[in-house]
Amino acid sequence: MTDKPALAAGIGSPPSDSAAAHTRTMLWILLIVYIFNFLDRQIVNILAEPIKADLGLSDTELGLLAGPAFAVFYALLGIPIARYADKDGTNRVRLIALALAIWSAMTAVCGLAQNFVQLLFARIGVGVGEAGCTPAAHSLISDSVAPEKRSSAIAFYGLGVPIGSLLGLIIGGIINDLYGWRVALMLVGAPGLLLALVVLFVMREPRHSRTAEAVATAAAVTRLSTGEAMREIFASRAFVYILIASSVVAFLGYGKALWTISFFIRSHGLSTTEAGLSMAVVLGLAGVFGTWLGGKMADRFGARDKRHILTFPAYGMAVAAPILFLGYYMEDWRVAVALLIIPTILNSAYYGPAYACVQGLVRPQARAVAASIMLFGQNLIGLGFGPFLFGVLSDQLAPTYGQESVRYVLYGAAWLGLIPAFFFWRASLRLGRELKSG
Repeated sequence: MTDKPALAAGIGSPPSDSAAAHTRTMLWILLIVYIFNFLDRQIVNILAEPIKADLGLSDTELGLLAGPAFAVFYALLGIPIARYADKDGTNRVRLIALALAIWSAMTAVCGLAQNFVQLLFARIGVGVGEAGCTPAAHSLISDSVAPEKRSSAIAFYGLGVPIGSLLGLIIGGIINDLYGWRVALMLVGAPGLLLALVVLFVMREPRHSRTAEAVATAAAVTRLSTGEAMREIFASRAFVYILIASSVVAFLGYGKALWTISFFIRSHGLSTTEAGLSMAVVLGLAGVFGTWLGGKMADRFGARDKRHILTFPAYGMAVAAPILFLGYYMEDWRVAVALLIIPTILNSAYYGPAYACVQGLVRPQARAVAASIMLFGQNLIGLGFGPFLFGVLSDQLAPTYGQESVRYVLYGAAWLGLIPAFFFWRASLRLGRELKSG
């Protein structure tokens, strides 16, 4: 982040150089935390085939491990934890540090699993830990960064998604080929325990640095009950459209993240290392650029007209669908990888704009809950059902198409990308009326 973030109104005084430096430090640490979040969550994608062979799993069981085992508990715990994060007395830094320690430890435990049930419960543990991270992080960012820079700041945090996925593919593939999938899981989990200490002792809770006037103002603000927060959130039609669009994006994204790797291994004959490096280019580097670009475009064009905060994601996803289909159709794996780059950029651009809009559609007392509802949809629908249903469909098509069954599942997934494009466009039409100024 090159811009010096300004503290949001009501949190403290105008930003000094010291305050701006602390905010930049916070953003960088949160980015690293989110990188670990997605590395630990997604490394199972590159390890899916060796895990399947070692434990004798079906595609349906693989999809269950990659999706519902993690997502159900993540989604169910996310809202009450976010409600706790929204309370004025909660230390969100400590909450994030504890969550990081739990999911890192459980990722390492995954490497010790001897059967499907043990691995299932370890993946549940990863989901329980990760439920405490992003709603609190979004709330911290929104309290520390001026509204006009919010899309870029949240997009910067969102870079953890493609970077973590990239590192998971590379590290997981290489360590698996050298030492096996168990060692890969244990090695990526352990460093998170050290990072939790960095979060705890380096970051600070901005609520604790407010002026006496700001504290008095916060005390005078009407506190929202959970029911009141929910009613305010769902009263926004724009929020509902963004929730639908983002949930479908996650459904398709998580499904493709797992099964595109299997597609390149099965249909193109790549090793786990080759598939990991190839997908790192697509899911990692292209995703990083797309996430960054989406935040920048939203801040630049949204300053002229709030509708344009979501214009790039809406039109970009519509353009991405046919190109993605061609990528899955190609027989040369090099051409296929090249064709997947542009759709990945376009499909990644939604993160900063969508979550920044969510933070601006509700009052500060409901921000973490609003983010948690988004994550509930994205993880329960997206991660919970995407990999799982893709696997079920692959098993159903296998008697007819054999090893090519995954290819045909991905054909359908490419065209379903038109659904979120439509809902992001519908949401954009309401932003001028519904976005708040703070």
